[in-house]
Amino acid sequence: MKLRLEQPSPKQREFLRSRARFTAYGGARGGGKSWAARQKALLLALRYPGIRILLLRRSYPELRENHILPLGRLAGEAADYREGEKCLVFVNGSRLKFGYCANQGDVLQYQGQEYDAIFLDEATQFTEYQFSALTACLRGANRYPKRMYLTCNPGGPGHQWVKRLFVDRDFRAGENPADYLFIPAKVYDNRVLMERDPGYVELLQNLPSGLREAWLEGRWDQFQGQFFPEFRRETHVCQPFAIPEDWRRYFAMDYGLDMLAGYFVAVDQEGRAWVYQEVYESGLIVSQAAERILACGQQPERLLAPPDLWNRRQDTGRSAAEIFAQKGLWLEKAENRRTPGWLDLKEWLRLRPESDGPGRPWLKIFDCCPNLIRSMEALRFAPGGGGDAADQPHEITHAPDALRYFAAGRPCPAALPRPAQEREEFHFDGECQEDKIFAI
Repeated sequence: MKLRLEQPSPKQREFLRSRARFTAYGGARGGGKSWAARQKALLLALRYPGIRILLLRRSYPELRENHILPLGRLAGEAADYREGEKCLVFVNGSRLKFGYCANQGDVLQYQGQEYDAIFLDEATQFTEYQFSALTACLRGANRYPKRMYLTCNPGGPGHQWVKRLFVDRDFRAGENPADYLFIPAKVYDNRVLMERDPGYVELLQNLPSGLREAWLEGRWDQFQGQFFPEFRRETHVCQPFAIPEDWRRYFAMDYGLDMLAGYFVAVDQEGRAWVYQEVYESGLIVSQAAERILACGQQPERLLAPPDLWNRRQDTGRSAAEIFAQKGLWLEKAENRRTPGWLDLKEWLRLRPESDGPGRPWLKIFDCCPNLIRSMEALRFAPGGGGDAADQPHEITHAPDALRYFAAGRPCPAALPRPAQEREEFHFDGECQEDKIFAI
């Protein structure tokens, strides 16, 4: 029995040869992701007799059209598709099971099951919880490699965790960088598609801004549904510098037991804002949160916080704002209307035209505030349209909310320096100079 497979592109060949525990392939549209996943699954099934493989998509119709039917034709007599079990059973005992996770809880149906290889096609359509739950199924007593393969495009509910692991390589405790490999691919890497459908590139080139950068260029800082498409690292992020003493300083925060996200912001004499220090930590009770802020050694003139911190607790009768005050932090209620607040923040982000260049934004963020930067990039529109941002994934909402409180707080520019001659009139040399003092 012989199977004839098409020749892969160089990027697809790299994917087929990968031995990393987690391999992600894709980026732009048209890079041949689904073809590569099908070929890899088939080769694994033929190479390792008795291997157990799981291939997942978000919905069953997508699964059937993109994988079940093509793989059935590709495998030919080497495998038999069993509709009741939704799996291909190969003559050598290998099994390729097809599944889907339309909802968050659907992943629980795989709890307790063991697979040697798992494929997540369009991985950014899966949440981080679903991804993490599936990694627990990647086990077994045999000697076959235990690997997970992901195909992905920018955008979707899982955009942030895929970007964090495979693009930014921002790893947490317990995540081994050597386990993760990202193979970026664009439509230009797909030789077969370019030959058979050259007009596809023109379709991608004519997409609206945001979609074009994500689907044609494979940019992970631009995607469909992005709440702040105007936010660009090259424009809004800068290197830290010493903040002048005469600039106004503000602090804006969003607080909950799950996350304290707080930002020190300086405003210069022109009225431009500079986010220069970040406080981002979870698991802090109110008194600990106050101590964490005080440890920064800053003295902002206003501390803006959401109104719910003034709600009194049933167990103590005290509010979080009172506990902050006892620690020496006198909070001010921030304007909490969401849509007007987002519009205020977008005004701060937009480029202001200048006579000698393309313009500058009125708000910049020091690159020592990584959680704010990634959250601004990842925030999506709320489902159903309107002018509000989504409240999920919740982890990325805290930092933008804190910055929204700053923007809605009507911050004032720093005072202009007084002329040297005027400043000299306040000089006191130890003698009574009533004529000078009262002449001012």
